[in-house]
Amino acid sequence: MATEVTIIGAGLGGLALARVLHVHGIPSAVYEAESSPAARSQGGMLDIHDYNGQIALAAAGLTDEFRGLVLEGRQAMRVLAPDGTVLFDKVDDGTGGRPEVQRGELRRMLLDSLPAGTVRWGHKVTGARTLGDGRHEVTFADGGTVVTSLLVGADGAWSRIRPLLSAAEPEYSGRSVVETYLYDADTRHAAVAKTVGGGSMMAAKPGREIFAHREKGDTLHAYVGVVEPLEWFAGIDFTDAAAATERIAREFDGWAPELTALITDSDVAPVLRPLYALPAEHRWERVPGVTLLGDAAHLAVPNGEGANLAMLDGAELGQALAAHPGDVEAALTAYERAMFPRSAEAAAIGGGEDGEDPIQGLIAAVAQDGRPE
Repeated sequence: MATEVTIIGAGLGGLALARVLHVHGIPSAVYEAESSPAARSQGGMLDIHDYNGQIALAAAGLTDEFRGLVLEGRQAMRVLAPDGTVLFDKVDDGTGGRPEVQRGELRRMLLDSLPAGTVRWGHKVTGARTLGDGRHEVTFADGGTVVTSLLVGADGAWSRIRPLLSAAEPEYSGRSVVETYLYDADTRHAAVAKTVGGGSMMAAKPGREIFAHREKGDTLHAYVGVVEPLEWFAGIDFTDAAAATERIAREFDGWAPELTALITDSDVAPVLRPLYALPAEHRWERVPGVTLLGDAAHLAVPNGEGANLAMLDGAELGQALAAHPGDVEAALTAYERAMFPRSAEAAAIGGGEDGEDPIQGLIAAVAQDGRPE
């Protein structure tokens, strides 16, 4: 196909799509709100699964480059009780199917694989409208516009492209996480580093959980999960780091000090991240010339699948377009037919039902295939 594909959003999914299109000789333009690749931190570690994310990277012809980013040993996993008792401990023996990489490095790899100028930085989308005949107009904050006959919304949870297809909006999941970092962990936070181990660690009880990863450069990155309504968090002043830290730590009174230190000893101010989700069965009727991928299509609470699914969406969409030259609608139909049930199944993975023992659920999931779901 000769038509340039217009992609909104330079996250992992949008970039995977652009790369697979490039592999097949199909031009694309990626419009990204951020001003540059380094405009903000790209987050922490990602485990890239052999049944989705790695398949996408193979389709992009980037398996060798990806392998060069893998942090050895990070597939180790342990589950602790709140009192610090080790309930499950799995070493990284090199046979696991979910090697860990830094998200920022993975994104940089995808960016570097694209022709110069593919990504147009500093293009914040303010709206999009249908022109008819499969054409759409996208408007940017600077007043500029682009008209395209093939538009892909890869612009995340609060997608500006989604309203062209669906009235669904993300809803608060009932859970938020507070993000913390401990630097130079083996020397400055030795007890905590020993507790976390060489890879990932989790401890939970109903409504309260702590997940931590050992990242690159001797850094521990923690997500402290609290199940409370948004109003509860509104009562905490996160501009006052000490007060916010104390208030969140109070929810973990009685937990082992080497666990609560992931909150109290943070080397950065705690960052609140409310978790939102789209309906698990979110789908739409086919609208000519436009589709969605990643969080724009199937935002779910974090469960280890989001980045992997976004890249697989991008890769499969690119392959579908290459397989149906001159028939965009056939390509989009084939892509969505596979994506809808896959994303619905993945959205069902995650936190247990009320009354379930979260620790036992985590142990069962990790014991089954080496990853928490």
